[in-house]
Amino acid sequence: MGRWEPDARGRLERAALELFVERGYEQATVTEIARRAGLAQRTFFRHFADKREVLFAGARTQQEYLVSAVARAPEAATPIDAVDAALEAAAAELQERGEYARQRQAVIAANQELHERELIKLAALAAAIAGALRRRGVTDPAASLAAEAGIAVYKISFERWVSEPGPPDLPGLIRESFGELREVTAGTA
Repeated sequence: MGRWEPDARGRLERAALELFVERGYEQATVTEIARRAGLAQRTFFRHFADKREVLFAGARTQQEYLVSAVARAPEAATPIDAVDAALEAAAAELQERGEYARQRQAVIAANQELHERELIKLAALAAAIAGALRRRGVTDPAASLAAEAGIAVYKISFERWVSEPGPPDLPGLIRESFGELREVTAGTA
């Protein structure tokens, strides 16, 4: 086995997703994932607590990125504009991993446990964004409303991006969805 080869974590992520797509999440085992990646099962558990966490390994990094992007927004930005800018920036990063994101979402959509885990991840993102807005001086309920609305926009945009053939880029869909949200809240839609 190629234990000494670089990028063990990335190889495990790719192998897991391949197996999940080919055989289904429930049927793929940690042993098979490790074998496909050319690694020992022990190596898998050095990187992930279980096979479910392979699909959610980037959640903390995504959360840190969004919190940082909200903090970097111009002082004059409204709460919703700060959230919009943060989500568009994060979407640009995700855009580069489009095929992986689409396959990952298909696996999650096919499994109730994974779907619930995805909803927990989104709730944690909303809470982290609301916290970042509070640190900018935004009070509640405005911080929570802006964060929750932002996550709703992200969720709807992401679902469109992964399901529609040939859709525009994800940041563009987020920008479009925020525009629609602004119209709806302004009463012009």
